[in-house]
Amino acid sequence: MDNKTAAVKMRNITKRFGPVTANDKVWLDIYKGEILALLGENGSGKTTLMNMLSGIYYPDEGEILIGDRPASIRSPKDAFALGIGMIHQHFKLVDVLTATENIVLGLKEAGRLNLEAAAEKIRAICDAYGFELDPKQKIYNMTVSQKQTVEIVKVLYRGADILILDEPTAVLTPQETDKLFTVLRNMRDDGKAIVIITHKMHEVEALSDRVAVLRHGHFVGDMLTKDTNAQEMTNMMVGHPVELNIERPEPVDPKPRIEVKNLTVRSIDGVLKLEDVSFTACSGEIMGIAGISGSGQKELLEAIAGLQVVESGSISYIEDDGTREELLGKDPLAIADMGVALSFVPEDRLGMGLVGSMDLSDNMMLRSFRRGKGLFTDRKSPRALAEKIVSDLSVSTPSVSTPVRRLSGGNVQKVLVGREISSAPSVLLTAYAVRGLDINSSYTIYELINQQKAAGVAVIYVGEDLDVLLELCDKILVLCGGKVSGVIPGRGATKRKVGMMMTRLGGGEEDE
Repeated sequence: MDNKTAAVKMRNITKRFGPVTANDKVWLDIYKGEILALLGENGSGKTTLMNMLSGIYYPDEGEILIGDRPASIRSPKDAFALGIGMIHQHFKLVDVLTATENIVLGLKEAGRLNLEAAAEKIRAICDAYGFELDPKQKIYNMTVSQKQTVEIVKVLYRGADILILDEPTAVLTPQETDKLFTVLRNMRDDGKAIVIITHKMHEVEALSDRVAVLRHGHFVGDMLTKDTNAQEMTNMMVGHPVELNIERPEPVDPKPRIEVKNLTVRSIDGVLKLEDVSFTACSGEIMGIAGISGSGQKELLEAIAGLQVVESGSISYIEDDGTREELLGKDPLAIADMGVALSFVPEDRLGMGLVGSMDLSDNMMLRSFRRGKGLFTDRKSPRALAEKIVSDLSVSTPSVSTPVRRLSGGNVQKVLVGREISSAPSVLLTAYAVRGLDINSSYTIYELINQQKAAGVAVIYVGEDLDVLLELCDKILVLCGGKVSGVIPGRGATKRKVGMMMTRLGGGEEDE
């Protein structure tokens, strides 16, 4: 890196949260004209480190130098003044305002605000880097990709030369990801310093110039991306060799288990979420659900689980002997009372899946407390299950008595997936089961899902990483705007084909 100029130098950065040390004496350089991928397992301190650079946290020890000058970054406003902007995974936009109004919101400028002049400046930024954005478009009319563009342009408008992107491709189609990568390369070539936090190793290899690895809050090394590979990077993150291979065994004696016919769902305010959706999920198979964010995936799983009001259609549970039970109109308790063993890993981990104020043991008990006899519930079995999940899935927690809300997002997800799988379901519904998980934990979850498939469970897997869907699933149902764009075999399908089906019904002809 001799020919590079350091935009940021972080020296001996330490951050503690009570007894937990999130970052321990971290040294990290971020260079101008470079895309740095910051890697590490869940709880390794990546986001905490970048939150200190962007002014959300303040380090307990160490110093940050911008260029060669020490900087005190005590708020995002301080960070902006130093040319640092962070684009978070969850956007902070006002839906009823236009792109321009969101971008200038909160800025203090001399004289009267001139929205037209601001729009011209936005167009100039877009032209310089290759963004596609209408400054006058309302946020509520935008796709996820367009909203992300607004967030990036917002920090550039404020003069950012150092950009941090947290999981930037989490909800983008392959085509949108390609466009984003082109823009980021243009920004790099213009001298911007860019940091991406991601768990997708193929994107690290495709986009970044250098990788830096954290493990348990410590900086363990960095290297040029061209001099390494996914296997070596993963081994550095975990500290020992990891097998990066998603198996897809052939289904054994698959039988129809869940049959959805002509399902139509509207939201409370009357917005059509699913329209005339039909498919069959079989035992011993993994059916993947693909679609851009908001295409009806959430509503589909909640309807099957008995958590969503349905306008029309039917959802049948089919026994091995062909006997059918109608699930529509029944809540989760009624479905369980029918003898249907259905497990659901929802998208909203702490809203629907777990209770944040309760500890791990008590969250296990949510699944079993009705089986207690007399006045007292069984507390030993849930505690034993919590300890088993902590051990099997390497959950990072001080103890099983720790409130779930104190765990990192990835560890919360491990607890939820582990609890649902442990209940021996015949149908397993998973919404983004590995969202926010590091690569090692993700592969553990894929293995668990394959074990369920081998046990004859009908698995419905909603995922956002198309590479995983194509490797893991036997069939892929693609949703586009709440309608079924098609059902294709997982074997032999391509990312480009599925991406096209996600953005328009049927997908058209696949590009050569």
